[in-house]
Amino acid sequence: MSVRAAGVAARPMRSLLLSGCRRPPCCVATLAAARKSACVRWYSRPKNGRSLSEGPLEPPLLPHTIPEHFASIVSQFGDRPAVLCRSPTTGPDSFRDQGLPAPESVETVFTYESLDSVSNALAHSLRSLGVKKGDRVAVSLGNCPEFAALTYAIFKLGAILVPLNPTFNAKQVKAALTHLGAETLITSAVTDLAYKPCRGRSNLPLLRSLVPDLRSGRVESPDVPTLRNVVVVDNAPSHPLVDFDLPAFPSLTPFSLLLSEAHASSSSSRGAVAPDSPLSPADCINIQFTSGTTSHPKAAMLSHTSILNNGALIAARMALTPQDRIVCPPPLFHCFGSVLGYMATATTGASILLPSPAFDPAAALRMAADHRGTGLYGVATMFVAELELLASGEVLAPARAAALREHLRTGIAAGSSVPEALMRRLFEAMGLRDLVICYGMTETSPVSCMTAPADPLGRRTGSVGRAMPHTAVKVVDPADRSRVLPLGERGELAASGYLVMQGYWADEARTREVRVSEPEEEGGNGGGGGGERVWMYSGDEARMDEQGYVEITGRIKDLIIRGGENIHPLEVENALFQHPLVAEASVVGVPDERYGEAVGAFVIAHKGVRVLEDGEAKGEGVGEEGRVLSKEDVREWVRTHLSSHLVPKHVFWVDEYPKTGSGKIQKFILRDEAKKILAGEGKS
Repeated sequence: MSVRAAGVAARPMRSLLLSGCRRPPCCVATLAAARKSACVRWYSRPKNGRSLSEGPLEPPLLPHTIPEHFASIVSQFGDRPAVLCRSPTTGPDSFRDQGLPAPESVETVFTYESLDSVSNALAHSLRSLGVKKGDRVAVSLGNCPEFAALTYAIFKLGAILVPLNPTFNAKQVKAALTHLGAETLITSAVTDLAYKPCRGRSNLPLLRSLVPDLRSGRVESPDVPTLRNVVVVDNAPSHPLVDFDLPAFPSLTPFSLLLSEAHASSSSSRGAVAPDSPLSPADCINIQFTSGTTSHPKAAMLSHTSILNNGALIAARMALTPQDRIVCPPPLFHCFGSVLGYMATATTGASILLPSPAFDPAAALRMAADHRGTGLYGVATMFVAELELLASGEVLAPARAAALREHLRTGIAAGSSVPEALMRRLFEAMGLRDLVICYGMTETSPVSCMTAPADPLGRRTGSVGRAMPHTAVKVVDPADRSRVLPLGERGELAASGYLVMQGYWADEARTREVRVSEPEEEGGNGGGGGGERVWMYSGDEARMDEQGYVEITGRIKDLIIRGGENIHPLEVENALFQHPLVAEASVVGVPDERYGEAVGAFVIAHKGVRVLEDGEAKGEGVGEEGRVLSKEDVREWVRTHLSSHLVPKHVFWVDEYPKTGSGKIQKFILRDEAKKILAGEGKS
């Protein structure tokens, strides 16, 4: 394992000594005490038997922009480690069959001071490419040091960070860039894949689809006419099976060039960054795609205020201190990694440890052990994979595995429910006694409800906690949102406060559907102001108890949550409708032991098409004019047109759908039918 310090990626670097904070111990102790007191300041409980609860008013909201607050953190904790990243690694025999050596694992360390310096340098280089305040800069990278530094570089310019899922295909990337009118895309030579370290996907075909002539020295994209810059991080050395000769394509700007040019410039130009016009806490600074859809994207606009404070308040409820070292496998392109992880640690002076560009359970365990991590984040499927590997003894020797319980203390589980049995396993095997649950949505920056370490185990597994500070939550009648339901009744969950998005980019109609201004109720203590409060409606079904704890009981919008990743059925349905042999398709969530939910597709084939079951050969008879459709054909169609996580695990052939009198498909009946079918096959 080699270690590189924060700086110019193309040059040899020395190791940074992680010597710790030089301030007196009382500084850390005072901050920890303040955070604990913030967690103890509880809530206004629901009144009059109604499902409406307000979070505490302490700690106060931060009034700064993200760069302003970051500067204060740098001044306090400059010599402390801010970000530690590792490149992917695999066993020494992984590529023996190909006669290739396994890549060396490299660890990059940013202190807060060096993160500030490198992000300044990158900001100046981005400005030389024409990036200015308000521009949308798309970043399609895994959890790597380049992404960590770019985040602050873009914020300092006042540009808008647009993180994209690196596994998006060309069609999805084009749709996102076109929708936002983006001029700059920053991506990697290879997309790292979860569970497959050092065996990533080459992005050369995607880039050729985006910019057909990569050798011209210019960026000209017929499909995305606004695109002017494509910057590529050369991570090909970590992927021996991928051939991507970046210098051979002059239209692509090497990321290393941005750093080397900044390093070669005068020291004054590498200093503090002044945006084109002053930044305001209310400025949109981040656009997050909520579903990854291609034909109907929803791009939520988030501000300095919403992201900065959500991260800080999450850290406060967790009682994080500058001495915490949080291992964060969830991706930075998602709010889980960027806000619950990166912003929570960066507002605290703590360290975020990124064990691998894409999820690798072995890398997460090694990172936690090597750096004596105090916290671990994940969705249920990540924790299950880590527990299985830990029990096998393949990654950590018994003594090192046992040592995890001595230093791991806290963490966050989010994205999907965590069964009580799994929570208990995490306590026993890893020592995560203060593990908490977070609930929210991208449109609320994202966390609106959260458990606390002091909550009883039953509350931490049977609920998503209570309202966050400066946040109100309520449960309403989905048919009449003006009616707040009595405690214990199921209805639609809504949230209000500083955290509500500004809206969906260039989509006022869908913004109005979910972001609603309503008259302030007498005695209310937040959100809206001036007699009005803005509510964000989640589409999730929930109920609230007398102490304000919220339980998520269903999904009104039929959202599928697969291993913590949101999947909108309409996206898969739209793709299937384009298949020449498919007449209709309806997609639902099906219970799955590994992922919580899996995609199930109920498909009606066109008349005359013969449908096949899994394993049935196409040569055993054909349909009209030779038209035959197999379940694998359906899966391959989705795999080709969308991301792999959207591929239906289960395909069911049907002749018609159960419908209401008005012709709407009754998806709850389809879900029940899927459960019966799978139970009969022994697959549930």
